[in-house]
Amino acid sequence: MRTWPRAPRRALTTAQVDDLRRAVQRAERRSGLRFGVFLGEPVGARRHFAERLHAALGAESADAVVVFVDPAGHALEIVTGANARRRLSDGACRLTALSMATAFSAGDLIGGLLYGITALADQATLHH
Repeated sequence: MRTWPRAPRRALTTAQVDDLRRAVQRAERRSGLRFGVFLGEPVGARRHFAERLHAALGAESADAVVVFVDPAGHALEIVTGANARRRLSDGACRLTALSMATAFSAGDLIGGLLYGITALADQATLHH
């Protein structure tokens, strides 16, 4: 889990949600993996909640990557399925999370999310 010192100051605009949706679609096309992004507070422990979100993808979970961000709790989790994990090492996920957290700490929630999704897809594509 990565944390950052302060929460981003605003929610995503409609345009930013559209940008994020397009980034996820591009990442899925390029990598062949399924990407999911959840912004909000967890129900229970953060890691366990992120793992439950991932498991909720059912049959797609093996090829899935879930990015969970709790801006109010200053937390970020990246959960990978069994097949996705073969292409995205823990180290690659940690480095991506660190870069995302840096953007978040500067108040750039959408920039951090867009970077993270793109970087994870790039890494998965390199190892495919």
